[in-house]
Order: sequence, then structure tokens, then C-alpha cells
Amino acid sequence: MTDTTSSTSAPRGRHLAALALLAFSHLIISLDYTIVFVALPSIRTALGFTPQTLQWVVSAYIVPYGGLLLLGGRACDLFGRRSMLVAGFTLFGLASLAGGLAPGPGLLLAARAVQGVGAALLFPATLSLITVNFAEGRARHLALSVWAGVGGSGMALGALAGGLLTEMFGWSAIFLVNVPLAVAGVLAAFLVIAPDGARTGRRDVDAAGALAGTLGMTLLVYVLVRGPEHGWDAAPILAAGLAAVLLLAGFVAIERRARDPLLPPSLFAAPGLAPGLAVILMFSATFGSLLYFLAQYFQAVLRFPVWQAGLAYVPLYCVIIVMSSLGGHVAGRLGLRHGLLIGLVSGGVGMLLTAWAMAGASGYTGLLPGLLLYSAGMGMTFTVMFATATTGVPAHRQGVASGAASTCQQLGSAVGIALLVPLSQGGPDMAHALAAVHVTAALGVAAMIAIVVWRVQPRLPAGREITLDIEVHK
Repeated sequence: MTDTTSSTSAPRGRHLAALALLAFSHLIISLDYTIVFVALPSIRTALGFTPQTLQWVVSAYIVPYGGLLLLGGRACDLFGRRSMLVAGFTLFGLASLAGGLAPGPGLLLAARAVQGVGAALLFPATLSLITVNFAEGRARHLALSVWAGVGGSGMALGALAGGLLTEMFGWSAIFLVNVPLAVAGVLAAFLVIAPDGARTGRRDVDAAGALAGTLGMTLLVYVLVRGPEHGWDAAPILAAGLAAVLLLAGFVAIERRARDPLLPPSLFAAPGLAPGLAVILMFSATFGSLLYFLAQYFQAVLRFPVWQAGLAYVPLYCVIIVMSSLGGHVAGRLGLRHGLLIGLVSGGVGMLLTAWAMAGASGYTGLLPGLLLYSAGMGMTFTVMFATATTGVPAHRQGVASGAASTCQQLGSAVGIALLVPLSQGGPDMAHALAAVHVTAALGVAAMIAIVVWRVQPRLPAGREITLDIEVHK
């Protein structure tokens, strides 16, 4: 598939509109992850969920989303990125409509699962359209800054919008609001993203690899999501874990022999992919997971009501958004390695300051210096780590590389929660236990710093053409 043409092939206004659409797509995915949280009590009352089944309103989305990202990325490379963007929006919109009109738990959970499938197509399509259409270097860094900043705002907007919509219109509004957004996304995709070009050569979906990889990843995400609740020695968890290991081992063997593999081993020759994926995985397990534990501190230690706990996140998200937007500028000037190191060191120091404040059961004001420094590091690192992972990847493999990156992001979140939740429940009191969680996360950040120093190149290879225009593929 021909992926690029001269940046003069379309008006600059269309270039900016395409970037706006891709950032909007990221916004929807981020928003839908958090918008459901505050509506869970209302959903339970209205549809008759039990306390044991209610958490599946969240898990039914996460499991297929995390398990299908790699396949979604490969589908982008094989069948066209605009096609998969449209398919993702369509699935997401239809599932949201079904969820908003669901009369009972069964249909709502099915709708959430289909939302997860739609997101698994949307995310790699969005990321790969950016990485193939922006030249490596400053152009891509700036585009990823916009994409990351808007996506980060979705987390804050989701928490606030979820509360307002549920309060004013009922729980179904958090799903129905996605329908016009998805329709707008489909229409905009046809208007501002050029059609996928005709693919030459034989299409090979790598059915065996796709089946083994998708089932293995889905079961692995299931184990990580459900293990802390059921117990790691529970029969269903052990069985699913064993099946995941066998399937993923089979996936590796298949990929080594396949003619056109789903995840080619040669792809890891790209200089930034392996260290980038490692950072994304560990970032999600540390930085990403701490947002979950902050809610416990706000409500269990500081005794904030739900609305006040939600507002407590707003300064953090504002810093994350600003620093995500600046991350591309910093990486463009100083290089990927230094951009990552600035973000990681800032975030790690912020975690330690937060842990110190929590150990003393400080109030919100006492937490703020550490939390703001942590948030600044989080925003900076988020942008630069995706730029790192896609550096040197051929255009025709950007879809699967984006799928691998987003898979690591989801796996990291599940791993972080699974490992840190038991730690948060120990210690002499909740404040000290949550302080220990932050110290542990800071140790993970130290490991990431070592990976970056060891594996990430100081700068991109010389001779890269840098342009600030998006190149719309034929």
C-alpha cells in the first residue's frame, strides 16, 4: 500500500483537520474509559446487577480491548487505516446505542464488549495514521503532543461528564452521548482522511497467529483483571493463566515460521520499538496505576465525598495535558532519550514526595507539590514514549507497531493494579499502605530510567527529513 505523498498534495487546512480528527478519536477512547465509573451505582440499581457482577461493566470493555489491539493494528496494515478507523467508530457507536437502551445486565455487558472491539480498531488506526503521515522527528513529536494532550483531557472530561450526565439525565446518557460523537467521527473520516490506496500483492491475515495471539492476550488480560478479586489460586484463574501461556508460546512459534506474520520478529530491529514497548508497559503499571490509588487516599484518608474526589484530580489532569503538549517540543529539541529522562525523573521524584506526604497523612495541600511534579512527568513521558516506540518502523508496519504499543499500555495497567492492590491493603493504616504503593512505583520508574539510558538512542539517525505538514496517504 502506498502510504505517503508530498505534503503539498492537500491543503494545509485539511492536514490540520485530519490531525484534529485523530486527536478527537483518542479523546473518545480515553473518555469512555472513565465516564462509566461514577455511573456504576446507578447502573446497579436500574438493571439489577449484583456487587459481584457490577465490575464486569468495566471488565467487559477492558478484556476485548486489551486482547484485540494487536489484531486491530494488523488489520490497519492489511485493510487500510481509514477503513479501520471508520469500522471502529461504527462499532463503537452502535454498541453505545445498544448499551444506552439495554433493559438488563446481559445486553449491557455485550454492548460493552463490542465497545471494546471498536476501541481495539480505533486506537491503532489513530496512532498509526499519525506515525505514517508525520515524518520522524519534530513533525511526529508535535503531532503526538496534540494527540496525547487531547487524549489526556478525555480522562478528566470523562470523570466530570459522567457525573453530570448521570445526575441530569440518568445512567444511559453516558452511553448515548457517544452515538453522535461516533457519527461525527465517521463523517469526518470520509471528509478529511484520504482513501486507502489499492494494496498490491497477496493479503495474508496469518489466521493461526491471529487466533493464538488474540486468544492468548485476551485470557492474559482476563487473568490480570480478575485475579486480584478471585484469588490467584482460584481454579478459573489458574486454568485461564495456563491457557494464556500455552497460546502465547504457540503464537511466538507460529510467528517465527509464518510467511507474513502478524508480529514479524524482524520488526524489533527498529531502534526504538523494543525499549519503547518496555517503557510503555512499565509506565502504565506505575504512573497509570497510581491514579487509581489516589482515589482511595482522597476518599478513605481525606474523607472527600465523591464529587470532591473528582475535583481533586482536575489540577493533576491540567498539568498532564500541558506537559503532554510540551513533550513533543522537548523531544524535538533534546532528543528522545533526554525527553524520556526528564519525564521519568520528574515523575519519580514526584512519587517519592507524594509518598512522604501520605505517610504523614497530609491533607490535599500537602500532597500537591508531589502530585503536580508526578503529573508533569506523566504528561511528558506519555508523548515521548509513543514517539520512541514508532521510531524506525516501516510505514507498512506502523499499524501492528501501534497495536503492540497499545497492547503494552493495557497490559501494563492490568499488571500494575494486580501487583499494587495487595500492597495497598497492608501496613499499619491506609495512609502508610498507599505511601508504600508510591515508593514501589518509584522503584519501577528507576528501572525505566535504566532501560532508557541503556537502549534509547540520544537522537534520531541523521538525515531524517523534518516537515511540520501531515502527509495524507493515497
